Amino acid sequence: MFKFRVWLLKLSLTALALTAFCSATAQAQTSASATAAPIKIALIEGLSGPFAAPGEAVFRNLVWAVERVNARGGVKPGVGPARPLLLQRYDSKGQNEEALSALRSAIDDGAQLVMQGNSSANAAALLDAINKHNEREPLKRVLLLNYSAVDPILTNEKCSFWHFRFDAHADMRMAALMDVLKDDRALQRVYLIGQDYSFGQAVLREARRQLSVQRPDLAIVGDELHTMGRVKDFLPYAGKIKASGAQAVITGNWGNDLTLLVKAAKEVGFEGKFYTFYGNALGAPSALGEAGVGRVLAVAEWLPNVAGAPSEAFYQAFKARYPKPADDYVHLRMQLMVEALAQALEHSAKVPGSELLDIVSVATQLEKSRLHFYGQTGAMRASDHQFQQPLVVGMMERVGMPGVKFDVEGSGYGFRVIRSISAERAAQPTSCNMQRPG
Repeated sequence: MFKFRVWLLKLSLTALALTAFCSATAQAQTSASATAAPIKIALIEGLSGPFAAPGEAVFRNLVWAVERVNARGGVKPGVGPARPLLLQRYDSKGQNEEALSALRSAIDDGAQLVMQGNSSANAAALLDAINKHNEREPLKRVLLLNYSAVDPILTNEKCSFWHFRFDAHADMRMAALMDVLKDDRALQRVYLIGQDYSFGQAVLREARRQLSVQRPDLAIVGDELHTMGRVKDFLPYAGKIKASGAQAVITGNWGNDLTLLVKAAKEVGFEGKFYTFYGNALGAPSALGEAGVGRVLAVAEWLPNVAGAPSEAFYQAFKARYPKPADDYVHLRMQLMVEALAQALEHSAKVPGSELLDIVSVATQLEKSRLHFYGQTGAMRASDHQFQQPLVVGMMERVGMPGVKFDVEGSGYGFRVIRSISAERAAQPTSCNMQRPG
């Protein structure tokens, strides 16, 4: 009996020790989970209203990019456990005040990384607010990562240490289009049309400047701006374009403003070319149909028909993730942006005893970004935070034609690459005089 009691006592002590060990382990895991809180990324974008479709396309692209980083185990800023990225949506409705309200909500929710792009006006408003916030709150600073707001002023006069642009700005895109247009000697009359806000104004201003240099013989037979996102009937504009005798249109229009313009041009029988920034965008190829074959040009950092196995593998991977034709609009630059962010976070310092990011450290690492991804290369220029990458110009053609293996959105039309421009040639000078944190 005595031996049994001793054995029972030993068993009880072992059980207590095991319970204590399990409790300590659970506490350690809970503590690790707490320190491994996700790194929040706030997407502030027009997700409703006339530009909802491009906004949702952005969201799909960023979801895919974030999923890829998290599948690798997330990121590990400084010392400590790896942390996943968490993408959170905030609807700006494409309006400045809504974007600023969304920024306040995102910061209150703990986001220090903001992504935005589908409006240069929104980008400028957000950047101004972030500059002021970072001055007031040095321990809770915020970065703006820009994937589409291409007004050149954002990396020139208004450049900021807290802003990084991963798209080619409007002057870079225009120069790529002009590289093709200047060789079209049959072209004698051109019509300029754009959205009446900072980006649209910048596009037409640069079109006039570059035409005067590249094609001074060319007549500008129309030059006008229209209200952004409010024109429902572009037939009057299309009628003026046709009546002017223009042989080509140059436009930076995007979203519904581009789709409705090209639809109206088709309806009035305009047979000229469209030199566009976004002619490959959602809905545009379907709207043009046969009328766009051999006549609609678009400039981008990448197109699905870029030659090479890495490019094709990238596109096929995207289609596997989003197989619906309506979701078929992929931006390689957004993938590069998230990959650059992941790299920067991995090499950045950690704020001791806090889940906060050392935003100065993250920005300093972003300045050093050098990427090679599915055959595409790019590097961040530290002097103005303008990403430098190759550009391509494509011509709309029927799928199945030489150089057009893939169509857009199941439309039966894709873009054949007719000009490839190296990052060195695509680069533009900057007037940025960046103020850096002391």
